[in-house]
Amino acid sequence: MALPEREAMEFDVVIVGAGPAGLATAIRLKQLAPEVSIVVVEKGSEVGAHILSGAVIDPSGLDGLLPGWREDASRPLKTAVERDEFMFLTKNSGVTMPNLFFPKLMSNHGNFVGSLSNVTKYLGAKAEELGVEIYPGFPASEVLYDEAGAVVGVATGDLGIGKSGKPRDDYTRGMELRAKYTVFGEGARGSLTKTLIDRFKLNAHSDHQKYGLGVKELWQLAPDRFQAGLVQHTMGWPLPNKAGGGSWLYHFDDGLLSVGFVTHLNYENPTLSPFEEFQRFKTHPMIRETFEGAKRIGYGARAIMEGGWQSVPKLVFPGGCLVGDSAGFVNVPRIKGSHNAVLSGMQAAQALAQALESGRQGDELTAYENGWRDSAIGQDLKRVRNVKPLWSRYGTLIGVGLGGLDMWSNTILDASPFGTLKHGKPDHATLKPLAEVKPIVYPKPDGKLTFDRLSSVYLSNTNHEEDQPAHLKVKNLDLQKASEHDVFGGPSARYCPAGVYEWVADTGASDGVRYQINAQNCVHCKTCDIKDPNQNINWETPEGPGGPNYPNM
Repeated sequence: MALPEREAMEFDVVIVGAGPAGLATAIRLKQLAPEVSIVVVEKGSEVGAHILSGAVIDPSGLDGLLPGWREDASRPLKTAVERDEFMFLTKNSGVTMPNLFFPKLMSNHGNFVGSLSNVTKYLGAKAEELGVEIYPGFPASEVLYDEAGAVVGVATGDLGIGKSGKPRDDYTRGMELRAKYTVFGEGARGSLTKTLIDRFKLNAHSDHQKYGLGVKELWQLAPDRFQAGLVQHTMGWPLPNKAGGGSWLYHFDDGLLSVGFVTHLNYENPTLSPFEEFQRFKTHPMIRETFEGAKRIGYGARAIMEGGWQSVPKLVFPGGCLVGDSAGFVNVPRIKGSHNAVLSGMQAAQALAQALESGRQGDELTAYENGWRDSAIGQDLKRVRNVKPLWSRYGTLIGVGLGGLDMWSNTILDASPFGTLKHGKPDHATLKPLAEVKPIVYPKPDGKLTFDRLSSVYLSNTNHEEDQPAHLKVKNLDLQKASEHDVFGGPSARYCPAGVYEWVADTGASDGVRYQINAQNCVHCKTCDIKDPNQNINWETPEGPGGPNYPNM
């Protein structure tokens, strides 16, 4: 069946992703050039629906973009950090580290606690006030190129395709959104960004990217347990020394607690489950008392870019650029990236405004590429560039200590005794075969403090149209069985925080097991696309506004 041609719309700039970076690009570009036509496409059902972060937010980005935001009655951040604690946990005890041990750049003084989803909604409203068009619920599924190979826009996905792969009666062709420049702000492991990096070899001179998985819950605390503005971080238990990661607990707004756990995805044991490690963490004697009389009201998960300074790819290509977490601007030890996302959007907008004013289109925005390393973003990332490699190489106890010394050296001397270290293996290559590890056995959830995946996914408000092709594509099912299952013991059933992947006993299958993909559970964390040991799973955009809907996350 021949598909109908797509309708097309023309703009000066198309922005993919209504996150902090994409919206900051739109806002600053409209501030600089009000006549420029801009459209933002967003795969979530509304702006902010797919946005999840801790979040303690460095306000420097917002201060530069919208200087009056602090006096705005509708401002999304109202809780300033009042107390900053860092704990190292052992199985049954722990110690709170004195803040004087930590470099000033690690301090959260002057930062705010809140919901990044709400910050994004606020930015979306400001963008629309300036005349930016925003289309939520329309995931960009394809990059468009001209005959010379330059990016000329994106196409949104077709609607109404059944599981069979054939159009249903309600089939609707996607739309082409064409532009002089296209900005990609898809967040970590963006599906289109990944193709652009490969096509234009944007990572030819950078180290490979590293990732973590952040799993988060939102709780309503009992009044006697709530301490507005309290910010706590931990590392150590329950993760083993060689598996990096840590937790956060942030008290904000009206009795809310943001609690979460980041597991670095370069772990080796295929039986490790980031979700289960998070559940175990909450049972620690120094942590569990916070949850007495509390109620869990939200859940979500998202991959985090952790490569930093040395893993940032080239940001520009003919016809477009990368901004925010698509570029990898997260400061890992600070657990912050939204400020850099906003700043990168502002820098990209400056380059776009100059290009459009001079009548250019479809070329490379070299001013943006050449400027970021000397900007506040570069200064932020360069000082912490060796923390992740040292942690990965030497484990938590020694690696974090060396990382602390390196940050002090960069803070005081503006130099590192290590130079710039390279990362080790890519995360998908770090798993050991099941036969070489001691399997981890996790306790059953109690339903009060610890929970299972399915009840958690329910709280994420995740929904996908069931009669559509799975957006999680296994390239070679035979390889998945022979390697992912037979060699590594099926780690996808453990690393996925949403219960998407299962190896199910099936007497009708030739090997007695069947790979089941529950795509409707997917919270769009992208971990499968990152951690599968054979890079045999490809995450693509689902139909329409499918996925989670995160309130206050």
